[in-house]
Amino acid sequence: MTTFGTAEAAPGETATGRLEVGETRDGAAFGLPVAVINGAEDGKTLYVQAVSDGDELNGVGVLRRVVPRLDPAEISGTILVTAIVNYHAFQVARHRNPIDDTKMNRAYPGDAEGTSSERIAHATFEAASRADLIVDLHQGSTSRMIDEVRVRCGRRHRLHEECLELAKVFGAGYVLDQKGPDGQLARAGPDEGVPTIDPELGGSVGWDEASVQTGVDGLYNVLAHYGFLPGDANYGDQTRAAGFDQYGAPRGGLVEFAADLGDRVQSGDPLFEVTTPFGERKAEVTAEENGILWRSRRLPQVATGEYVCSIGVDVDTY
Repeated sequence: MTTFGTAEAAPGETATGRLEVGETRDGAAFGLPVAVINGAEDGKTLYVQAVSDGDELNGVGVLRRVVPRLDPAEISGTILVTAIVNYHAFQVARHRNPIDDTKMNRAYPGDAEGTSSERIAHATFEAASRADLIVDLHQGSTSRMIDEVRVRCGRRHRLHEECLELAKVFGAGYVLDQKGPDGQLARAGPDEGVPTIDPELGGSVGWDEASVQTGVDGLYNVLAHYGFLPGDANYGDQTRAAGFDQYGAPRGGLVEFAADLGDRVQSGDPLFEVTTPFGERKAEVTAEENGILWRSRRLPQVATGEYVCSIGVDVDTY
């Protein structure tokens, strides 16, 4: 029998339940929606979670498609799932937990006696750290971004190669291989000896069908490659960036881009211009070095110094 919160599944069974992590402001207990898919045969354990940030919904869009299709009779090993991590932020469609104004993916490994976010992080990390692999489904908030996977442990970490392999197997096409901030699950997992990736499934308001499908395909790749399901994973070489150049608006006005997401740009190429409401050019911004247009703001209006876009730099293929 495998237990995760109130979900209990014997070999060959699937169960859903709740992982209780505290009480709401009216004193009622609340829990995160969790699932256990306990394979009929022994094997590895995979932990998957989504909605660490309350407005990033593509991950739960993936899980609602994948989990119902998984037949535990065909699975070797166990899959543990938390469908919505940032419960309070999800309820109000906000990025950060409104109870403590915290970005959940800066709270790992958490604290059982800490803030709301730290308690949720602690409870989910207990499950994640008993797995063999961790997939933490994200997206680029509500901005525009390519589908990519982040390896956040750093290139000197003892599990870097294992995390990089997991990122390649997921097969989103692009990988950001850059050490992340303290408190990220993709940092805390490898420190506990568990290869961990942070797929960033595009960026959208609500969910984006194409990015959701990238996540569905990625999870099935992981399940096949690591022996949870029979069959072969379908992925190829990945385009990897080692970091970002971020660009802000030199003038206020309306932004018009000269390149599309995923386009390769050369140093000196136009990236965007800022105009007045009458189309009069106020400024043009060009790339400072070679790279890929990785992420951009969604709304055209900007104030002086406001974020506009990011270029993935130090690009290679692996």
